[in-house]
Amino acid sequence: MGSSQIIPYLAGLADKGHHITILSTEKKDRFYEMETDLKTLLNNHSINWHYIFYTKRPPVISTWLDIRKLKQKCNKLMHKHQFEIVHTRSYIASIVGLYLKKKSSIKFIFDMRGFYADERVDGNLWPQKNPIFRFIYKKFKKTEKQLLKKCDHVVSLTYAGADIIHKWDNTTDKRISIIPCCTDFDHFNFKNIDHNKNYKKNFNIEDNSFVLTYLGSIGTWYLLDEMLLFFKKLLEYKSDSVFLFITKDDPSLIQNTARRLNIDQSKIIIKSSNRDELPKTLSITDIAIFFIKPSFSKKASSPTKLAELMGMGIPVICNNIGDLDAQLSTFPGALVIEDLSNESFQRAVEKTESLTLTPKNEIHNFAKTIYDLNIGIERYHIMYENLQ
Repeated sequence: MGSSQIIPYLAGLADKGHHITILSTEKKDRFYEMETDLKTLLNNHSINWHYIFYTKRPPVISTWLDIRKLKQKCNKLMHKHQFEIVHTRSYIASIVGLYLKKKSSIKFIFDMRGFYADERVDGNLWPQKNPIFRFIYKKFKKTEKQLLKKCDHVVSLTYAGADIIHKWDNTTDKRISIIPCCTDFDHFNFKNIDHNKNYKKNFNIEDNSFVLTYLGSIGTWYLLDEMLLFFKKLLEYKSDSVFLFITKDDPSLIQNTARRLNIDQSKIIIKSSNRDELPKTLSITDIAIFFIKPSFSKKASSPTKLAELMGMGIPVICNNIGDLDAQLSTFPGALVIEDLSNESFQRAVEKTESLTLTPKNEIHNFAKTIYDLNIGIERYHIMYENLQ
C-alpha cells in the first residue's frame, strides 16, 4: 500500500468525516517491514485496514486466485459494515468492485490509474505474438468496457485519458473526474531545508558541481539509455556536471549502461532515500530529468515524481506523456522536449541555464495549483458526497 498515492488521500478523506475501510493486497517481504508503522498511521485517522497476501505464481492463475480471495474477504466485510461506496484502484481491484456492485447495488468508483491492459502490451509484458497473452488482453479490454459501463464514477489521471474514454463505446455520458498524481507540498517544500548546510558533502559531490537528478525506479517505462545520453550531452556543455540517481533499484543496471555509453563512472552517483529524507536529498539538485517510453497507454499516466520535484522548487526536463505538454509548455521552470533525438537533447541542454534562473518559490507555487494533495482530497470528497 503506497505511502504517497493511497494513504495521504484516505487520511484526508477520513479527517473530513468519511468512515473508511481499506482492503489491500500486500507482498509479504515488504509488509512485515512497514506493518507496525502503517497500522499506527491508519489508526491515527480511524481507518480500518484488512489485507490479503499477493500470490505471485503461477502467472495468470495467481491473479485469479487473488481476485477470488478478495471477493471472499469483501463478502465478510460487506456483511459487517454495509458500505455505501466501493472505491477501487486500478483494474484487478475494480473487478472485485464490479462484483460487489452487482451483488449489493453499492455505488462503485472505478479509479483507473491508467489503461492497464494497454500498458501491459505497450511495455511488452503481454507480447501479442503469444496467443495466451493475446487472449488475456482481449479479455481485459472486454472487462474494461464493463467497468466503464457499470461504474457510477470514473477517475482518470489525465484529461488526455478522459478524452479517449469519452470516445469509447458506452462511456460518452459517464461522469469522469480528473485527478492527477498529487503530493503533500508541506512535506516536499524547499522552504523546510536548511540551506546553510552543505548536503552535497553527504554524497561526495563538489560544491561547484552541477547536479542533474533522476528520482524513482528504473524499469519498464523509464528510458535509462536516453537519460544517460542526455547527460552525456550535458557534460559537453557543463563539464562539472554529475548525475544523481535516487533509486532503490540495483545500481549495476545504471553503472553498466553508463559504461556501455562511455560515460565516466565518477560522474554517476546512485543513492537510495526514504520518504522522510527525500526532500533533503533532492535539495542538492539543479535540474531533474525523466524520460518515459512514449506510447498510447501513457496518455493516461501522471508521474508522481513531477509534483515532488517541483514542490522542492526544482526545474524539470521531461518528454510529453499524459497532460504534461498542456500543463508545462508555457511555464519557464519546466521543459517538455519534442522528441528523444540528439537534436532535442542539444536544444534542451542549451536551455538549462535559463531553467535554473526560475525562482524556487515560483516553481513550487505553480505546481501546487495542479498537483496539491489537498485539491485531490477535495475532489474525492465531493465525489463521495455526490454518490451517497
